[in-house]
Amino acid sequence: MLSVAWHTLRARWAAFAGSFVALALGVALLTVMGQALAASLDAPVRAPERFAAAPVVVRGQDTLRVATSTGERTRELARPRPVPAGTVAALRALGPVTEDRSFPVRAYNAPAAPDDLVGHPWSTARFAPYRLTAGRAPAAAGEVVTSGDWATVGTRLHTADGPLRVVGTVATMSETGPGTGLDPGTGPGAGPGFEHAVFYPDAQAARLAPESTQLVVEADAAAVRAAVKDEDEDQGGGGHGHGDGDGDVRILTGDARRLADADPGRDAEALTALNALFGTAGGVTAFVSVFVVASTFAFAVDRRRREFGLLRTAGATPGQIRRTVLAEALLIGTLASATGCVLGTYGAPHLAELVVDGGLAPKWYAIGGPSAGVWPYHLAFWTGLLVALCGALAASWRAGRTAPAQALREASVDGRALALGRRACGTALLLTAGALLAYTLATDPGELLHRKSYISRPLLLITAVALLSPLTVRPLVPRLPGAVGLLARAGAVAGVRRTAAVAAPVLVTVALAGSLLGATATIGAARAAEVRQQTAADFVVTPRDGTTLRAEALEKLRQVPGAVVSASSATTVFTLEDGVALVKSEARAADPALLATTVRLPVTAGRLTDLDDGSIIVTEEWARHRVGQQVQVWLADGTPRTLRIAAVLSIGTGDNGAYVTPANAGGGGVDRVDVRVRAGADPTAVGARLRTVDGVRVTSRTQWVRAALPQTNRTTRLGMLLVLGIALVYTGISVANTLAMAAAERRADLTTLRRAGATGGQILRLAATEALIAVAVGTLLGLLVTAVNLTGLSAALHLLSAPPVIALPWQALTWTTAACAVLATTTAVTSTTPALRRPRS
Repeated sequence: MLSVAWHTLRARWAAFAGSFVALALGVALLTVMGQALAASLDAPVRAPERFAAAPVVVRGQDTLRVATSTGERTRELARPRPVPAGTVAALRALGPVTEDRSFPVRAYNAPAAPDDLVGHPWSTARFAPYRLTAGRAPAAAGEVVTSGDWATVGTRLHTADGPLRVVGTVATMSETGPGTGLDPGTGPGAGPGFEHAVFYPDAQAARLAPESTQLVVEADAAAVRAAVKDEDEDQGGGGHGHGDGDGDVRILTGDARRLADADPGRDAEALTALNALFGTAGGVTAFVSVFVVASTFAFAVDRRRREFGLLRTAGATPGQIRRTVLAEALLIGTLASATGCVLGTYGAPHLAELVVDGGLAPKWYAIGGPSAGVWPYHLAFWTGLLVALCGALAASWRAGRTAPAQALREASVDGRALALGRRACGTALLLTAGALLAYTLATDPGELLHRKSYISRPLLLITAVALLSPLTVRPLVPRLPGAVGLLARAGAVAGVRRTAAVAAPVLVTVALAGSLLGATATIGAARAAEVRQQTAADFVVTPRDGTTLRAEALEKLRQVPGAVVSASSATTVFTLEDGVALVKSEARAADPALLATTVRLPVTAGRLTDLDDGSIIVTEEWARHRVGQQVQVWLADGTPRTLRIAAVLSIGTGDNGAYVTPANAGGGGVDRVDVRVRAGADPTAVGARLRTVDGVRVTSRTQWVRAALPQTNRTTRLGMLLVLGIALVYTGISVANTLAMAAAERRADLTTLRRAGATGGQILRLAATEALIAVAVGTLLGLLVTAVNLTGLSAALHLLSAPPVIALPWQALTWTTAACAVLATTTAVTSTTPALRRPRS
């Protein structure tokens, strides 16, 4: 069989070129994705950055620990607790104690200033360690020292906290030379650029950031542990600590000092996002590969009916025919998989450069090399081989059923449009897709709003519609004017399998573009509409710098005549569901007396005005959500509370969080102020007075709603483009291969048309029109799949009491369809051109 298959491949290489290219490309992508996943499984441990030279760092407790029947559950607190005063006093008896503070800084008159400036006390600079490269240390209020090269000595800066003058610049020791034990540029945390610091005099930093959550103790670590333990016992401790230390603080030494740096888990978070990105792209690659290879093999086998009929006439059994087709697939799969693995090896480093340059991965991220291992190559190679065999399996079964009489076949008109097995499989998948959608809508409609759901669910419906697509060709193709139009429709309907084979990859591309981009647009539009419905304030005030409003700015806002000011702060609460799951929920803390005047929350039970310091407003998503029930929660700083449910909100798009009073904010500062203009007051005058307050950003209701439209993050956007790019490339391969095979088979028909008087231009227009008909069929079916998916998503939004909108990405659909049309038309014209030579009489 292998010998026969090899000779067949050599003789019919053009017919199998599309399958080979598609499979090799798929294996190459899987190889790259596999290596990318291998490189993103574990983030290397970062070296300490700001406290690389600090002996001991004592940090307020930042982890919530709750004992359950199945073990201890932990969650990172939204706000670390400050180090207790008694502990600080005990530590000062051991040696010098330096309190650390961090706060955002924004320089308005310095175009070169980074957007992520962060302020610290000057006394902490020596623990990085930083060294002065120019100027001197800050001594008086208004003097600062900056890191980096964006400012020089003498530069004057304007900030919300007053004018500043740069009196010195610093660099880390790793930037200026050895001496710290850090090797610049060799890994995460090493080398320059981990922050853009602005160092203030200690007194001014303490005034700008009164609360300190961590400090450096210049003493022996064992003595620090003993002092903390004694203090904890004196206070009646026994709480749960983390790492070195118990109770209300953590003691960090050695590599653990990195936990005192800003966002120490950023590498792991970035790699988690990359895992999702590459996993999604790999899954779609595998799906489209199977789809294209199966479609190509099926069409190729269908075009070889006469050949198989001759083999059957010569005595070949159905089993031999099937084994021949599978042997061809085995050879193609082996060669294509090996080629794809080689291509993937060269492509992996380029993908790493792309994600690093795009800011999606840390600068140390790299793909490939010995650390990746060999499993990505094994996975890609055997997956490619399996895809080839699975794609040819159904085709081989159909080939084995070829009757000897097919050898006498001359007509190119397809007989039965759809085989019984394909019809049954397509119908089953269609019913399954509908049943899964109905079941999800009935049990958990919120599941449809998750990214994994709206990316994976369309694939089942796409497969079902693609299998049944030959049945739709005749109803969807209209009668076209002119002789060329008449012949094009007749050719498309007569060659229904050819038309369906071209339409199928177009269907995949259009459906993926419409479903994926449409889902994000629909959810975003629903969230914007939700904000529009819930915002009753005339103005919304937010901090111009940092994350919270300063107390003096808040007081000035409250003194604006004609304004009802409702201040709120973002916070979190933790609950224990089913006795084992510690769940974090976003919340806002607001004055209940003012809350109802500035927001219109979707209350389904209870009243907003019943909220007090002993109660909470929850959503229907909570395990306990009945008015009057008691629910145990932990506040943002880990404080345990038992609160009564005062009201219940609908789930909506997922942004309707819990509400508590400021007493239960867990230390969170005000980050938003909703302002309602009193009756009779002038809105213009009120807005003007609000804008005179320093350090705030004032937006009107219209501007706030417009800004609330969610923006797709870079990782999601790159993932979408990667998926659609893969689909479009495969569409080009499949369409080109199918049309090239069809043109070679129809050369006799085109010669007949030439003898009948058809001009070369008419034949080219005929080929282009047939290709465009197939693209139109695929586009219509893709739009149908998109409509079904987005309708299901809209129904889920309605069941969640969110605005049931549908947003179709018309621009993306137009470009996708145009690209498919250009690919199909170009291929059709190019492959038909050789048949235009004037036949001999």
